[in-house]
Amino acid sequence: MSFVSLATGMVLATLLIALVVVRAAIAYAHRRGMMDLPGQRRSHTIPTPRGGGIGIVVAVLLTMPICLAALPGPLPPVVVGALAVGTVLVAAVGWWDDHASLPVLPRFGIQLLSAGLLAVSLALTGMSWWWVPVLMLAGGWSINLHNFMDGIDGLLAQQVIFVGLGLALLAWAAVQPALAVAAACLAAAALGFWWFNRPRARIFMGDVGSGTMGLLVFALTALLWRADWHLLWPALILSSSFVADASLTLLRRMVGGRRWYTAHREHLYQWMVRSGFTHATGGACYLGWNMLVAAPLAFLAWARPMWSVSLFFGTYLIATTVWIVMKRRCVRRVWDKGRHVAT
Repeated sequence: MSFVSLATGMVLATLLIALVVVRAAIAYAHRRGMMDLPGQRRSHTIPTPRGGGIGIVVAVLLTMPICLAALPGPLPPVVVGALAVGTVLVAAVGWWDDHASLPVLPRFGIQLLSAGLLAVSLALTGMSWWWVPVLMLAGGWSINLHNFMDGIDGLLAQQVIFVGLGLALLAWAAVQPALAVAAACLAAAALGFWWFNRPRARIFMGDVGSGTMGLLVFALTALLWRADWHLLWPALILSSSFVADASLTLLRRMVGGRRWYTAHREHLYQWMVRSGFTHATGGACYLGWNMLVAAPLAFLAWARPMWSVSLFFGTYLIATTVWIVMKRRCVRRVWDKGRHVAT
């Protein structure tokens, strides 16, 4: 069987598995009463089942390790094994949390352990051990920021499709076929979930999916960096909308003295919905950033490695400016709406 046929089959299999498992998860969530109810800190208005991210998890666990181990340009077995075990751990703690809420510290400990497993595996295959704590923290942050950004219909799945495809193209350009197909499988799994999560969502991803997506985006980015450190910058540019929104929101809450670790509705996408945007329109704004800003600048950072660091910082400077301007406009619109209702 040719490489193209095998790669295509793996991607299509991932999509099909995700579609089937997510559809089954809808019935399971209804039967078990796993429902997210509307509330002051939520952006949806009707009870909606959660836990659909299990479809993404099952799909990637059945296909990505095969891609990374068996296709041309395979990764060392210890790296593939560490990624698979880390994925299971993050998904398991998320699945547990979707059924019954877990304390923050045990959950965060498992997340750091999962990122640490990948980091140690990279150190065992040539990376300096000094990078292990850095990658552990980066992985933990990626897991949590993707969880934070899973708040309106279709947004996180849409982002993972975009980033997965972008990472696949970067890996292909770096002559890393196994990594490229694995990233494409992640995008296909997210697409299978998105079909049921697009506005209006029939099921939410839940922590089982959002945490796992954060780990896998981090892992694929780290593996690209391992292959060619220049690729780190375009890879991070691809994730700029989520990283900027989550990081700036967290920073603002910390500076403001608020309990930053509690649930809230202060991310930009949440303010957009509160100010009158629909979930579809809010998602379209993030997609517009990805297609009009992140994708072209990531391509330029790949094509001109000497500019990549400057383009990275420039992208995040623009993202910060857009975040501040949009946040102020949305807050003003919410304030004006409240004042109009009051009068």
